[in-house]
Amino acid sequence: MADPFEVRMRFTAQLQHLNASATSSQKAAHYALKYREMDEDLHSCILEQLERNSMNNRANIMYFIEHLCDMAQRENHLNFVRMVQKDIFQVVDAVAPSDGAGAANVKVVRRVLQGLQQKSILEPDTVTEIEACLKERDTLPEHTALSPIDANEQRGSNVTQPVLKTNGIMRLDKRQIEQRIEEDRERHKRLKESIWGVGSEDEEFEKLWDEASDIGEDDFLQAEEDAMERRQAVEVD
Repeated sequence: MADPFEVRMRFTAQLQHLNASATSSQKAAHYALKYREMDEDLHSCILEQLERNSMNNRANIMYFIEHLCDMAQRENHLNFVRMVQKDIFQVVDAVAPSDGAGAANVKVVRRVLQGLQQKSILEPDTVTEIEACLKERDTLPEHTALSPIDANEQRGSNVTQPVLKTNGIMRLDKRQIEQRIEEDRERHKRLKESIWGVGSEDEEFEKLWDEASDIGEDDFLQAEEDAMERRQAVEVD
């Protein structure tokens, strides 16, 4: 049996190094399910890292949670799903806090909540209740937390941690802003690929067939007119 302390440390490291790629989330989810007998301990790691890490990393953990629940459902290990259901309000409060520090994460939370509802992991009433709270947290400009730090604030410090503004809103440094923009771009790219992706030629044919309208009388009239125009063109030549 694996050492619980080592499993916890390795899982924590994976959570801390999550990025926008689906591969990193899937790898961490596979690891959690590999040691499913420690599911409660690993779930506590998720909650701890949501409290301790940067807003960028919290957004990545939010996406990871959806991957974990999806994979746990498919492998019929529902303890992870139940714990997420129980602590979803705590998760949302950490990813998009009410103090405005996570204003840029509100869209992330909404997207993941929608995915969890579509997978029947969260009840519609729960999502509606959370959405009511998010509306209050979405009153700030979309990228309030992504405004660059003043040079005077950063002078004399090499630390890349967020800087707290006087109005109480956490602001990211330049490196974190660039990282967030790049990760958002990668997620948007994957989203477009998933929308347009089809599994096989048969599926593509079925998709096009379903989208095509039925042939009606107007179509036959249009075909007759086209044929008449072609005949007239041939006679003129």
